[in-house]
Formats: sequence, structure tokens, C-alpha cells
Amino acid sequence: MDHSFSSPSDQECYQTTIDWIQKRGVRLEEVAELTYFLQKDYLTGIALQDCLDSVKHVLTKREVQNAAMTGIQLDLLAEKKQIEEPLLSMLKRDEGLYGIDEVLATAILNVYGSIGLTNYGYIDRIKPGVLGRLNNHQNGQIHTFLDDIIGAIAASASARLAHRNNKARE
Repeated sequence: MDHSFSSPSDQECYQTTIDWIQKRGVRLEEVAELTYFLQKDYLTGIALQDCLDSVKHVLTKREVQNAAMTGIQLDLLAEKKQIEEPLLSMLKRDEGLYGIDEVLATAILNVYGSIGLTNYGYIDRIKPGVLGRLNNHQNGQIHTFLDDIIGAIAASASARLAHRNNKARE
């Protein structure tokens, strides 16, 4: 019996991650806007395109793809009520003490270091832009994981830009 498994290609995982994010109503430009929000006061001359390029680069990382795909699927399962209680109710409410959504986001943040973590904490608390929309719970969709994933991607893209800027000055 053959027990070998075909692993999806890097390009397939990258494209699937982007497709799933977009199917959940988030444009990569909105993630880039969060990245810009985090860096505009620190990087002179930063352009939205720089932020979008950084977001796309962050999305090439397999750890980021794995966290994003996992979180999105958990949100979808909760919407379809395919998760049992009491977990289902906690996910539907995006219960503050649940915290596993933030833990999954740290898998993304760990790729770019502590500046990503502090950036994430900031935007997770104030919820600018798309994060506010994902948290409004008005359209019937559950985004318990997606809001943290999007925040972590933007914070990581921001950290990547900060690191690159620092290297350019050295």
C-alpha cells in the first residue's frame, strides 16, 4: 500500500491563501492600508504599493499560509455550525477570553520578530480599517480568526518594512 502524500506546491498554497482571504471579503489592498497605517509615521516616503508588496511577500511564507488557511476554515466551520458547543458559541461571539485566535496569529508574527507583535497588539486593540469591519458582526459571517490573521499579516508586513529600512540605513 502506498502511503506517500503529495504536498501542495508553494504557489498553490500562496494562491489558495489569497483566494480564501478574498472570498471572506478582504482585499489585499485593505491589508496594505493597515500596513501603511502602522508605518507612515516612521518611514519617510513610504507608498501604499510598498506596503502591498510587503503583504504579498509575507503571504509567501508557509507558516503564514498555514495559519491563515487554518483560521479561515475554523471560521467557516463555525458559520456552518459544524463545531460543537460550547466552542461554537464562543467562536460566534468572538469571546474575549477565548484567545486561541490570537495564539494562531502569533504563528504569523513569529516570522518577523517582536516589532510585529507590538504592531499587532496596537491594531488589534484599536481595530482600524478592515479590522473594524471584520469585527462588527453585522453580516452573519464569523471572523473570529480572520480579523487576527489579517492584523497579523499587516503587522508582519509592517515589521518587514521596518527591518528593511533599518538595514538600508546601516
